[in-house]
Amino acid sequence: MMFENLLLVNENGILTITINRPEKRNALNIRTMQEIEAAFQLVQTDESIRAVILTGAGDKAFVAGADISEITNLDAEQARAFAVKGQHIFRMIETCGKPVIAAVNGFALGGGCELAMACHMRVAVENAKFGQPEVNLGIIPGYGGTQRLSRLIGRGKALELMLTADMISAAEALQLGLVNHVTASQEALLEKSREILHKIMKKGPVAVAQTIRAADAAFLPIDGYEVEAEAFAACCQTHDFKEGTQAFLEKREAKFTGR
Repeated sequence: MMFENLLLVNENGILTITINRPEKRNALNIRTMQEIEAAFQLVQTDESIRAVILTGAGDKAFVAGADISEITNLDAEQARAFAVKGQHIFRMIETCGKPVIAAVNGFALGGGCELAMACHMRVAVENAKFGQPEVNLGIIPGYGGTQRLSRLIGRGKALELMLTADMISAAEALQLGLVNHVTASQEALLEKSREILHKIMKKGPVAVAQTIRAADAAFLPIDGYEVEAEAFAACCQTHDFKEGTQAFLEKREAKFTGR
């Protein structure tokens, strides 16, 4: 797919995906959602990609929301299909076996907040703002926001934010557990994201993927402990497990290969 609204740069195994619609505050239109889907299909299949940073162009917005002009005339059937498609794309991100960090460089509202929450971790610049203001338009979050926000910060506070449409600062988002780290500048935002990913990339790729899978199971209507046991067993069959344990015993750094 030719990308019109995304910029992709692979640097030493870290793919930085930048949503590049600054004149629209990086709003998610249908084309951009299609490109995000294609980008994460690439992430899944390209072995040179070990980790992902997802961010927005400019210094105003990560993603300021959905492109409202595209949803104003949807009938019930179209609206349901619209939400289901978005949920599917964001679920691709959430279940990606490679770590994904949202580097939130400004407003993350509506679909933008939902996109950030679909990533495994969030790092935000100190002037970032988060919110689910959909009730102001007479609708609700449709890309998984009602589910993920409740899981991340608790049902009561999530309902308060969704029902009042209040925005919160990066500092409050950090306090609530919505973000992992807050940085003082845009430069530090990407530096911190890369720092975290470089640490993870030193670990066994199979173990990283299985950890993500097992942690995700905690929020599914299945036995998460069984998934964890299966994932643990899968790791124990790998070359990386043998290498990791041997390196530990020999007091040296492990050389993981993803096998």
